[in-house]
Amino acid sequence: MNRNKIYFLFLILLMPILALIDLSIGAVDISFATITDYLSFQDLSEKENLILHESRMPRVLTALICGVALSIAGLLMQTLFRNPLAGPYILGISSGSALGVAIFIMGASFLGLTISMGIGVTLGALLGAFGILFILFLLSIKIKDIMTLLIVGILMGAIATAIIGILQFFAPAFQIKSFLLWTLGSLDAVGYADLKLIYVAVFVAVLATFLIVKPLNAILFGETYAKSIGVNILQIRLIIILITAVLTAFITAYCGPIGFIGIVVPHLSRLLFKTNKHEIIIPSSILMGSCLLLFTDAISNGLIQNVVLPINSITALMGIPIIIWIILSKQKISSAF
Repeated sequence: MNRNKIYFLFLILLMPILALIDLSIGAVDISFATITDYLSFQDLSEKENLILHESRMPRVLTALICGVALSIAGLLMQTLFRNPLAGPYILGISSGSALGVAIFIMGASFLGLTISMGIGVTLGALLGAFGILFILFLLSIKIKDIMTLLIVGILMGAIATAIIGILQFFAPAFQIKSFLLWTLGSLDAVGYADLKLIYVAVFVAVLATFLIVKPLNAILFGETYAKSIGVNILQIRLIIILITAVLTAFITAYCGPIGFIGIVVPHLSRLLFKTNKHEIIIPSSILMGSCLLLFTDAISNGLIQNVVLPINSITALMGIPIIIWIILSKQKISSAF
């Protein structure tokens, strides 16, 4: 068995272990024996079944799919821009989501809207994200230089942030607090009906990513090389942006902005497997992203008893040291580009 197979086997075995640990962590202690009974459809007490089935299992399933989506989105952005610090939120898509949520939370009552909080936040985030995507789609047809498109995305994100600041200036304190709580990120508000939609969207997006492996590998050598072997640069660019937008929009809409997973995981995958070939990095990022977010969620729920820490803060506290460690250990994080 070669080294890569061993690493893949390790990640495949690590994922269910971390999922079991995450299921056991919370305000109420749940034993592994009880979790095993639950997973094998044994009868549990009403309290145990309520905790595991209605609260912790959706949270674990959400962590799994968030890890997949953010990792693949980050990998695609790093490949497209050949920039090791690119992440899933670099094109301003998350800022569009935040603007949509801000308009709903801090502007719905002013506009006389009575949409429920859960539906309104999700709808606002999706509309905001895909609104930015639509603008980027139109601009990408005209803009030939990829770095110019990157700058435009950053500027659009800055415009969205500026509008959010204006909304906050006029909004009452309780609405500002609601919006700030959303920005901290959470895996606890996603139900089974939401998970079905997220899993379908992410599955289609990830499947599309596997179908463009060869063009992705070619882009790493530069657009000139990619064109020389027949890659339609404009078409593949639009496909990558669309896939990234779908992955980012759905996760941000339902879970809030969760940072650093998309930046860190592709780096860790390249360092572990010592390759930049997407046929290896894509599945390894899927497994590693799920494992990392499960681990992060366990820390978020178990570090302080009876307190759930903001997951966005935990991912930042974990992700930043990893990036610094890579830099200080003189690893060439740009070697794949």
